[in-house]
Amino acid sequence: MTESEKPQRAIFFLSDRTGITAETLGSTLLTQFDESELRQSTLPFVNTADKARSTLAYIEHTGRASGLTPIVFSTTVSDEVRAVLRAGNIVFLDLFDMFLPSLESALDTKSTHRVGQAHGIANQDIYDSRIDAMNFALNHDDGVNEQGYERAEVILVAPSRVGKTPVCIYMAMQYGIYAANYPLTEDEFDSGQLPRALKPHRDKLYGLYIDPKRLHHIRSERRKGSQYAAIPQVSYELRQAEQLYKKHRVPYAETTHKSIEELATLIMQDKNLRRRSF
Repeated sequence: MTESEKPQRAIFFLSDRTGITAETLGSTLLTQFDESELRQSTLPFVNTADKARSTLAYIEHTGRASGLTPIVFSTTVSDEVRAVLRAGNIVFLDLFDMFLPSLESALDTKSTHRVGQAHGIANQDIYDSRIDAMNFALNHDDGVNEQGYERAEVILVAPSRVGKTPVCIYMAMQYGIYAANYPLTEDEFDSGQLPRALKPHRDKLYGLYIDPKRLHHIRSERRKGSQYAAIPQVSYELRQAEQLYKKHRVPYAETTHKSIEELATLIMQDKNLRRRSF
């Protein structure tokens, strides 16, 4: 049997809600293994015993087809649903089972077992703040609405396609951070000066840098064969951007091998930003 014919073990992230928590925690653990041998799927809203039984039948079917016992990461709080799944021919890893008993013992109280608490709107003020921050990021993307920079907590600067927008949106969505971004262009590189709109907000600036070959690949997906994507052009832009960061003492991070989550955490740490809460 060749590598391409080798069956993949089925991995399921199962939850009574969206499955985001199960997927995040399970995927993090699986990075320590060869993920090419795994086939990962998310099964959300398994919140009744009937749904659990039909879901289990499907999961067990995939196991029989591959000859490999499926692995299920679960964040289902219902004892009834967990009982159904636990009886199946699967490897059942329930994250509440693992941690709640110890927490209940340490806190000397029973958990509420309320469905959907992990991603529900637990605090309307926090939720509204994150929505407002996300709208801010979208309305101040790519140098738009410069007059709103006084409200920004951080302003990302970098050449085109280095990753400014997704990091801003992630910080807004996850942490309620008001993040804007500004694209560096030939004008800044020729003058060696910060853009006029950024000078009053120098303490909010944070630069991004990426490997030239990686940026060439990213830009080529949008405009293949163009001057915009050419290696000499991207190398020039990145070299000039780095010089600009150093000249004006703008902190910056290398993005090539970092995830959006890592970059957001690094930026918040460097700029001493905190998750918005009430």
